Amino acid sequence: MDRIDQYIKKHCSESIEELKQLVEIPSVSAQQTGQADCAALIRQMLQARGFTTSLLGEESGAPVVFGELRGTGDRTLLIYNHYDVQPAEPLELWETPPFQPTLRDGKLYGRGVNDDKGHFANRLLAIDALLAQGPLPCTIKWVIEGEEETTSANLTRQVNADPAPYAADACVWEFGQVDDQDRPIQHLGLRGICYVELSVETANQDMHSGIGGSIMPNAAWRLVWALRSIKGQDENVRISGFYSKVKPVSAATRLLLDALPDEGPALRQQYGVSGFLKGLTGGAPLRLAQAHEPSCTICGLESGYQGPGAKTVQPARASAKVDFRLVPDQDPDEIFELLRAHLDRNDFEDVHIELIAKERPAVTDPDDPFVRMVVDSAVDVYGTPMQVVPSIGGSGPNALFLRHHAFPIVTAGVGHPTMQMHAPNENLRLDLYEKGARHMARIIRRFATHAG
Repeated sequence: MDRIDQYIKKHCSESIEELKQLVEIPSVSAQQTGQADCAALIRQMLQARGFTTSLLGEESGAPVVFGELRGTGDRTLLIYNHYDVQPAEPLELWETPPFQPTLRDGKLYGRGVNDDKGHFANRLLAIDALLAQGPLPCTIKWVIEGEEETTSANLTRQVNADPAPYAADACVWEFGQVDDQDRPIQHLGLRGICYVELSVETANQDMHSGIGGSIMPNAAWRLVWALRSIKGQDENVRISGFYSKVKPVSAATRLLLDALPDEGPALRQQYGVSGFLKGLTGGAPLRLAQAHEPSCTICGLESGYQGPGAKTVQPARASAKVDFRLVPDQDPDEIFELLRAHLDRNDFEDVHIELIAKERPAVTDPDDPFVRMVVDSAVDVYGTPMQVVPSIGGSGPNALFLRHHAFPIVTAGVGHPTMQMHAPNENLRLDLYEKGARHMARIIRRFATHAG
């Protein structure tokens, strides 16, 4: 491992230059830009390491890059990453252009440097260090998709059509991070998601508010009233049956949550809030609400005039994008149907809903031997084992793989609390980049001989 660590330290700057090439491609899945170019570069990078590669689903969406490099052992590790990024807007809040990666003060800034191109490049560096010592000790399969930020429609089609190529003994997921004390964290699950757009049209055109305001239906009000029917000020979702499949968390999960440090003070400081919903202050109750309870969030609203000054207009159209985060055993298709029934039952038949994206929740058993190995292997790098977090509030396609293959899924990576993921000035700490590669190299080495 000393030789591997020395290689990583010596070649870290070269890996960052390779990462910059990826970041320069604006592969924004929401805007369908740059995905083919980024997939091609990803494929070239894998081929340069000896991976056999293929591009899947080019005709039906952003290409899924699949690579495989055979090792000397009989075990197979699947790595999942994505090359698409979130939109960079609002552009005016970036200190440097989002697709011109910039180094300053020990950090690399740019859209995707952490989510998720930085994790892909970092894992390449770990594999380079292993290959410099000889053949890989296990087979590596790698799947890198281009629609994760829009809930992986093309990957879903590919895996469901032919799940066999993704068979493995274990999987390393797209991300990983440390907490505000630089202690590494192991995230073992993701919530599901049902992402919808609600829209209503009350007339064929906008009109003068003085003419129509008292006699014509207002699309914005109709939408506001519909949204108010869905969720109350008590933060509870009012859709009948929404909570029917939500189970209490297990005693084992509660013990894990109780063992974690209190992130309440750091979150309040980071986001400039005085407190949390429902009177929560921090600790295990905060983590429980954040990742183990379902939620309903208005992600965006649009109607009428929002420019400077006044425009007395009666809007004819209004829309809102809403996500429902789900926990086991909630089904996004069922939630969508419950939402439609709720609107109809409350006289909002005129409110149209479109299902934009969906993913089911999934978690990995914290007692799995592979999980324990990954957690313990962090000690060599960070000086402490990983903190085990049973699940996080975000979503991803982990359930897609687990539907076909019963392997454990772990996280390990280069994130940190102020990385500005999905926000302006997204950044990557160079010191964590080196540590992340060292940890990943240990995971691969120990996995090859791990008996679990």
